Amino acid sequence: MTAEDPASAFVPGPRAALAPTGRGPLDGTSFAAKDLFDVAGHPTTYGNPDWARTHPVAAATAPAILALLDAGSRLVGKTKTVELAFGLTGENIHHGTPLNPRAPDRFPGGSSCGSAAAVAAGTVDIALGSDTGGSVRIPASYCGVWGMRPSWGAVSLTGARALGPAFDTCGWFARSARLLRLAGEALLPLDTVPDSTLGPVLKAQTAWINAEPATAAAVLPAFEALEHLVNLGVAVRVEGYPGVLERTFEAFRCIQAQEAWATLGSWIAATGPSFGPGVGERFAAARDMDPGKVADARRFRLRFAQRLRAVLAGGGVMAYPTSPIPAPLLSATQAEQDAVRARTMGVTAIAGLAGLPEVSIPAGLVDGAPVGLSLVAAPGRDRALLALAERLSVELGLDA
Repeated sequence: MTAEDPASAFVPGPRAALAPTGRGPLDGTSFAAKDLFDVAGHPTTYGNPDWARTHPVAAATAPAILALLDAGSRLVGKTKTVELAFGLTGENIHHGTPLNPRAPDRFPGGSSCGSAAAVAAGTVDIALGSDTGGSVRIPASYCGVWGMRPSWGAVSLTGARALGPAFDTCGWFARSARLLRLAGEALLPLDTVPDSTLGPVLKAQTAWINAEPATAAAVLPAFEALEHLVNLGVAVRVEGYPGVLERTFEAFRCIQAQEAWATLGSWIAATGPSFGPGVGERFAAARDMDPGKVADARRFRLRFAQRLRAVLAGGGVMAYPTSPIPAPLLSATQAEQDAVRARTMGVTAIAGLAGLPEVSIPAGLVDGAPVGLSLVAAPGRDRALLALAERLSVELGLDA
């Protein structure tokens, strides 16, 4: 932790820094990039020293980084990540766990932990992350910043390390809704939906019930402001069937496990890397995943995505707590962390399974720790969703 890095968010060693290459809406801003994005001439450690040791320095810079540089922003470094992006708390025993600037006694959230911490600390204006199972949305909620997971495939992940390609997305954090939208202007294609008008607001009851009462109460004022903004005070309640979040978590867990082992298993088997708590166990479970369970999960995913996309096709926006609880305490046991992971990822899997864009807004506090409210729309409505988030920021009196 230093004056230049108060949240200990950056990867140890020389900084990967690049000047802007163009002029645009991000003139005068700075950004960081999660250390799974390549920067030419620098190592991509992927959060693990053995990965860095067995891979050459990058020969080219990832297009997502180039897009922000071209829009006028300045890259100031690469941020810490959970090892191989396979974790939700933000812990990294090799590089050190970043500080959560808004709740120093709690985890920052993973796997884009350093990016969220850098924005929350005010070190940068914007930070790139990746989101497979919640790795932008959860640290955004835990650290009290704005976070965007775009529609699956909307932003290039060329030059970035993969974990679960069927879910991996290039997401980002920002210190305000306005900057979140401006980063999207640089990164996103045009919305693919001809009419991107959003509404009505859909209150996803199952996700609200899944949240701790204190979390639901903390984000309710932001939800009510959204109702007023879009629905003139009336929200449509959407009920899920009993056990749906358990089913979404199980489907996501099985598919992600198969993809993670197919993506990284050969390297793990050949290298025998040193892993921190929980990481090796997750990869071992991925290696041993039952193919029959995965086949069933993929069938469920297809049906779930079809139904959810149909619900949102007319412009509906689902809203619910991003995470059911604030960030776990640093003293939480591995069993407690695993329980939070399962409960949380049942909710983050909603957008993940259906490939939907999701914005997490800093909506409230529980015992002094931030919690977020998520807005979710149909695929291809990313820019419209960012614009709505900015309007809501103004409505709430936040810095837009």
